[in-house]
Amino acid sequence: MRLLQLHDDAELRLTKPLLDDKLPAYAILSHRWGDDGDEVTFEDLAERSSYQSKAGYGKIKFCGEQAARDGLRYFWVDSCCIRRSSDAELSEAINSMFRWYRGAAKCYVYLKDVSSGALQSQQDSDFRESDWFTRGWTLQELIAPATVQFFSKEGDLIGDKNSLQQKIYEITSIPLTALSGSPLSTFSVKERMRWATERKTTRKEDRAYCLLGIFEVFIPPIYGEGENAFTRLQEAINSRSYGEFLIVAYFQPAYQLDPARTNQPERGLFPEH
Repeated sequence: MRLLQLHDDAELRLTKPLLDDKLPAYAILSHRWGDDGDEVTFEDLAERSSYQSKAGYGKIKFCGEQAARDGLRYFWVDSCCIRRSSDAELSEAINSMFRWYRGAAKCYVYLKDVSSGALQSQQDSDFRESDWFTRGWTLQELIAPATVQFFSKEGDLIGDKNSLQQKIYEITSIPLTALSGSPLSTFSVKERMRWATERKTTRKEDRAYCLLGIFEVFIPPIYGEGENAFTRLQEAINSRSYGEFLIVAYFQPAYQLDPARTNQPERGLFPEH
């Protein structure tokens, strides 16, 4: 895991890769990705390119400044701390993501579609309708960290996971006990899968990969495998001996697992949509 530091000259510097037992306290950013060309990448930092002009730089700078205000020298942002050109590094990151979010001292959720300049009623409406609550990867980013704080696009604090707990439950239908940190193993596979049913990812395979931490399983990502990612997720879940079987056809209505694999009728767990 590489961490970031924001220096006085507004330059971002990456640490060398650190083992888990060598990690200092760090903050972590949760955000909705923009267009690829707008995001600051690992290569941008490595090559010291003019990344400060990119649209995605602002939220990274915000994260570094907020971390400093909270007494944290280091922070982590997925867009630029992972060398995505390395299959091995990307695989490790995807399988470690839940643990990294859980290990963060603070998780800052940057909501680019919520403004602190709006009337309170409008801000509440914008918060409830934020794209952040519809994305696959943000599910674990909500559940894993103990401390999750929500910020407007201006960088103003809206509230934290505790103070907004009831509202988050109304938006996501995730039980308050799960939001409060109860072990995921206390929730059934079907219950945990329900939390993800309406969430979307840009790449089809990520609908499976973004749930690895939620189900406490590990599989190497293979982009391009398509629907096979769902089969491998199911096999990994079954190997955990949860005592229940899961059909993941809800990821893609046209996709059905072999009924013989699960000893279940050939139908999806959730309504097709």
